[in-house]
Parts: sequence; C-alpha cells; structure tokens
Amino acid sequence: MDVHTPEQRSKNMRAIKAIGSKDEIRLAKALWHLGYRYRKNDKTIFGKPDLVFKKQKIAVFVDSEFFHGKDWETEKFRIKTNQEFWYKKISRNIDRDKEVNQYLTDNGWKILRFWSKEVKSNLQRCIYEIIQAINSIK
Repeated sequence: MDVHTPEQRSKNMRAIKAIGSKDEIRLAKALWHLGYRYRKNDKTIFGKPDLVFKKQKIAVFVDSEFFHGKDWETEKFRIKTNQEFWYKKISRNIDRDKEVNQYLTDNGWKILRFWSKEVKSNLQRCIYEIIQAINSIK
C-alpha cells in the first residue's frame, strides 16, 4: 500500500527529471572545474548520454537505481503498487541500456555508467575513472 495520497504520489513523480538530475549536475560541474569539456545530453549520439567527450568517443551515463533497475532481480519484489506497469517499464529500461551499450561499443565508443548513489557517495572515484578513460585515449 502506498503511504502517499494519489495527488502527492503524482506530484512526486512529476518532479523526477530525465535530464539534469542533481547527481548528473554534480559530476558535470566537478569535471568542468577541473578543465574537462564535454557535451551534455548530445542528441546526435545514440542513447543521448548524460556527458559526451566526442573527441575521445567517451559516453558517460548517470543512472538512477530505481528507473534503471539496480539489483533488479531482488529489488523488483519491493514494488507493491502498479507492479505490471513498473516491471514492464524498468525491464525495458534495462534492455535499452544494453542496446545502447552494444551500439556505442560496436561503433568504437567507451561507455562509463555510474549509479546516482555512486556519484553522491564517491564523486572523486567517478571523476578518476572518467579522467583515466580520457587519458588512455589521448
């Protein structure tokens, strides 16, 4: 059973952003301040990565744990309302992430995916991985 009223749940869901999440912005700003230049949500790249380093062909994604199905096989049982909708939606997101990874990899791109909580709890490690990827291609 949902602890929120339908109106409150609706308001909460409307507030969730597809582009420009706090963790995505936090990572982007940290890289920018270090002098790394990128494109945000570049529509010309398949999958519209959150950050794109075109010259080095590096795509960075910051995925939310819920919508992209982190630990999906165990976590899906926590969904109590509208299960059919959420199972279908999140399963499709997982499949789409795999398709995007495959397409970009086949076309010579390096893909870095971070969970939102990773960026929140260990920003420096995420930055380090991105810098390592950039330096390995230079």
